[in-house]
Amino acid sequence: MDTDSGELSEGELSPVPEIFNSKSLALQAQKKILSKMATMAVANMLIDDTSSEILDELYKVSREYTKNKKEAIKIMKNVIKIALKIGILYRNHHFSPEELETVEKFKKKMNQSAMTAVSFYEVDYTFDRNILSELLNECKDLLHELVEHHLTAKSHRRIDHVFDHFADAEFLSVLYSPCEEYRLYLKKICEGITKLLDEGIL
Repeated sequence: MDTDSGELSEGELSPVPEIFNSKSLALQAQKKILSKMATMAVANMLIDDTSSEILDELYKVSREYTKNKKEAIKIMKNVIKIALKIGILYRNHHFSPEELETVEKFKKKMNQSAMTAVSFYEVDYTFDRNILSELLNECKDLLHELVEHHLTAKSHRRIDHVFDHFADAEFLSVLYSPCEEYRLYLKKICEGITKLLDEGIL
């Protein structure tokens, strides 16, 4: 997909084998359709209320930080596209046993990152941007490893785009700053994360 319109370009999805395979073709179609649907409104229909609220707050804080609505929307679209594509691969049993081990490593690292983010918010003077940035970058590396044989270079660039933003030390410093506006965003994000942790989703 060359643009966020979702138009399929050559090389966006892994090449379809010459031998016809309806399951593979259906998977390709799902990816194409979901990429076209990657908007906040559609995400809100496909994910639980708490997760959609977190995404909404991440969009707001990204828009405020970048001072660029278009860039903030692009970041969040990439979050949604990545999540949907990995979800499709997982539900269609396309991951090997080794890749499923990477899935578990990613879940554990995301859980650790989430708990750390909340702890830094709840306990004064504990925030360390380098620790949180490193955890998020480890999540990024695991995602790259997971989709290496399934998604194309464009999807890998989307992963980089998302994590290069949220794992950026300067962004994290501003997010955890005493600024009242950012504290409000962070409060809502951490409340949502805590709920997901309590429910065992994260």
